[in-house]
Amino acid sequence: MNKARSRRVGLFGGTFDPVHIGHLRSALEMAEQFEFDELRLIPNFRPPHRDTPQVKPEQRLAMVELAAAGVDPLVVDDRELKRDKPSYTIDTLESLRGELEVQDQLFLLVGWDAFCGLPAWHRWEELLEHCHIVVLQRPDADSEPPEDLRDLLAARSVADPKAMTGPAGQITFVWQTPLAVSATQIRQLLSQGRSVRYLVPDAVLNYIEAHGLYQASH
Repeated sequence: MNKARSRRVGLFGGTFDPVHIGHLRSALEMAEQFEFDELRLIPNFRPPHRDTPQVKPEQRLAMVELAAAGVDPLVVDDRELKRDKPSYTIDTLESLRGELEVQDQLFLLVGWDAFCGLPAWHRWEELLEHCHIVVLQRPDADSEPPEDLRDLLAARSVADPKAMTGPAGQITFVWQTPLAVSATQIRQLLSQGRSVRYLVPDAVLNYIEAHGLYQASH
């Protein structure tokens, strides 16, 4: 009897306030590079280290669902929005692990800045018990991680992303040039009554316009 192949599941969290082409292009590139069976886009309810998002959680979720509709292997996961408390990644990982097979591989995608801030995360030392960490590095990122992470990197880094083995426990770095677009920029344009066409998918633009989101308060 053939042993079932372990599945490869990527996790890409964010406030998605709003979701834009930078998020989606980055997600798709990672899904292709790592050959994910699925890449879960996980909107945060209330991120512990960031300002409260501008629009309601259900509106951010709706925009992500519109953006990902029909795009394999993107899947929208709303578990953090169902927990009425700050979105701790460790809770999400534990919850997901309970639904997967033991041998399935989980890959947490984080940006360089988020990775450098890892020691401030809730129960951060336990993250690698549940997943691999893929750090998306920008060309302009500072090259030195903080001291708290150096021992961890020495013990857990894998130079070749394709060489990551087992369900969890390793860290790798991927060089990625993100599209020069940000949610902050999009919110500013909308508050000034300017167009954000081609910065967000058309379905998301239609939703923003239909619901009058991010407009200047009168």
